[in-house]
Formats: sequence, structure tokens, C-alpha cells
Amino acid sequence: MTRTLTVWWAGEVVGALTIDRHGEMGFAYAPEWLADADKPALSFSLPKRKEPFSRRECRPFFEGLLPEESQRIAVAGALGVSHGNEFKLLDELGGEVAGALTLWPEGEMPPTPSLSAQNKPLDEAALVELLDELPVRPFLAGREGLRLSLAGAQSKIPVVLVNGGIALPAPGEATSHILKPPIERFAGTTENEAFAMRLAKKIGLDVANVEIKRAGRRSFLLVERYDRMRGKDGVLRRLHQEDFCQALGFTSDRKYAAEGGPVFRDCFDLLRRASSRPAVEVLKLFDAAIFNLIIGNADAHAKNFSLLYRENGAAELAPLYDLLSTVYYPELSPRLAMKIAKRHMLEEIKPADWAIFAEETGLTLRFIKTRAKELANAMSESIDETKAEVSGSASDKNAVEEIINLISARLSSFRQRVS
Repeated sequence: MTRTLTVWWAGEVVGALTIDRHGEMGFAYAPEWLADADKPALSFSLPKRKEPFSRRECRPFFEGLLPEESQRIAVAGALGVSHGNEFKLLDELGGEVAGALTLWPEGEMPPTPSLSAQNKPLDEAALVELLDELPVRPFLAGREGLRLSLAGAQSKIPVVLVNGGIALPAPGEATSHILKPPIERFAGTTENEAFAMRLAKKIGLDVANVEIKRAGRRSFLLVERYDRMRGKDGVLRRLHQEDFCQALGFTSDRKYAAEGGPVFRDCFDLLRRASSRPAVEVLKLFDAAIFNLIIGNADAHAKNFSLLYRENGAAELAPLYDLLSTVYYPELSPRLAMKIAKRHMLEEIKPADWAIFAEETGLTLRFIKTRAKELANAMSESIDETKAEVSGSASDKNAVEEIINLISARLSSFRQRVS
């Protein structure tokens, strides 16, 4: 017996994700979708074709819609299914995922929420309860009417902002924001990420908007979704996106270069092949790589970079997200998820190494050195202003101070290594 999930995009059927009685998953585009030349492919790794895609071919994209690591194990436990049963997890969670798609059991139409039926914002007590429940029941899995999923290993949940208040989405409703509780075992993660994201935006990088919010004594991060756009009619629409692992055909368990996952050479090559303005998008990725190196974001793997597809089909590097200084936490590895110039850490980089990074990125050595110095100068000039912005709403002001001191020291070291 074959089971099917219908894959929808903006009210139209893209194709069918199936699983047979042997547990083999497959995907096939709908004939109507294939017949329309203006309809895009689901993924750079799944070009439009008549032949069905095998499990090996389609799994990187579809399992990449699901949470990872401990989050996947916890959500599977809450649902009473195996964490390795990706089809069943998508069956339970696929109503609201990253990008434009929504997955529903065969024969079911995606619900269409009414504009007049606005959700009721959660009060403070309900928000505190939500923050307490998420670690043990990610995405509130199993709660009636909620089928939510996001990639990543950190606790989070998609929500809707209603008149400034946070609400859970109605069935089929597109969400506008992502709520991220602090990581309990690491101090100041909310402040850390807020500072890194705000600093990146202040120096001109394209970054998702973030705010520190509070519920009682609890703080959390509220991130505006870049893959959603409100139309003139007031309806929030989904924009398609895929992370670099999905686009390159790598599963989540191979997101790290050390495990055979993508390296920067692969990422720069992807942008040159997939984006509508490769010259512009490649420079944006270079800026992101240097920024992450300076702040000490060693966890900037390929799933933390994405392609965003505009409504006209143009592909670009998505706004940056999940930026924080991981080297602030001594429990975490300081080794870069993707090496720069074959080096694992900032302390290993020598001025002569930038020629290697020039070869890996396809950029000129002169540009790399000039732009790297410009970014370092801009960061140095923007730190105090960013500190003032974040400190006002920060619960852990000590963490903000320590992170700034760490980044300032890394800036000094970086300048010596790029001279």
C-alpha cells in the first residue's frame, strides 16, 4: 500500500510525496505543474522532470524541512513515532514549513484561514506556559490544529503577530515570526543572537529583523520571517526558500563539512549557478563569511545559508539568520563549520592564507583584503551603538558586555591577520 502527501504551492498542486509498503519514499511532479513552463522547481536539487525522484534524490529536500537532532527526537517522542520516519513526521508537521510549500494528506485541501477570523494573542501566562512546554513538546506537536515545522536543532516555534501580540496560527495560516526561547544550558543566548544580528544589520548585511521580548521574568527572541510577505489585500503569503544543504542535495546529518557536507567552494559555486544576480549574491556570502569569522560563529554550516526565491522567480541569498558568537561558550567547539582558507580557527589564519580563500571563492585577493578591512572597520564603529540598542531589553547585561569584549579582541586579531 502506498501512502501519499500532496505538495501544495500557493493553492496549486506541485506533486506527490509517497512512501510504499517497504518504506521507500519518492517524489513526482504533477503533470499540470510540469506542463506550465512558468512553474518553478521545488529545489535546485530537484529539477522539473517527468520521471519520479528516488528516496536518495528527494530525501535531502524533504527531510530538510524537519527539525534536527534532539528536536527531531523530542518531537517524534511527543507524536509517538520513530524519529527516523520522515514521511510520518511530515504528515504530522507539514502544514507550515520553511518556504512556500505546505504538505497535506492526499485528498485533503489546505485550509484557507479567513481574514476576519483573527487569532487571539497569548497573554503573559500563556506565553510563559508556551516557553515551558517547547523543550519537551517542540512545535507543540500533537496539539489539535497545529502542524508546524522548522529546520534546526534549537527550540523554536512559528507564530503570528496580531496587533503586536503573539498568537498561534490557525490551521493552514502562514506565520509571520519565529519565537526562539533561550537555550537553557548556555547563558545569554538570546542577548548573544540579538547583538550579532543587530550588529550585522548595522554594518549593512541583509539580516532578518529580531527583537528581544519578555514574558514575566522570561526573555525570548522574536525573529521576523523573511520567507513571508504581506500582500496589498493584507494576506500573508509564503515565499519559497531552501537552505544550501537542500539545494546541494545534502541531508541534515551531513550539514557539517567535517562530515562530508558542503564547504565554502560549494556554496559560492551554488550562488553562481542558481542566483539571478550572481555577482551581487556572491559578495553577500563573502561578507557573511567574514562577519561570522570575526564574531566567532563557528556553527555557520550550510543549513544556515539559504536561497530565497522572489515571486518573479529570481533567486538570491536569503537574509542571514542564526548569527551568534558560539566561541563565547567554552563547551562548544571553536572550529569553524566551514573552513576559511583551509583553517579551522581565526587564530590559525596567516596573511598569506587569503590567497587560498580567493581561489575558493573565485574573488580577487585584492578585493578580499580590501573588503575584509572595510567590514572590520564598520563593525568596530558600530559596536557601541549596537550595545546601546540591545542592552535596554537584555536580561543578561553581563553576557552582552562579555560578548562585546570577546568580539573586540577578535577584531584586533583579525586586522593583524588580513594586513
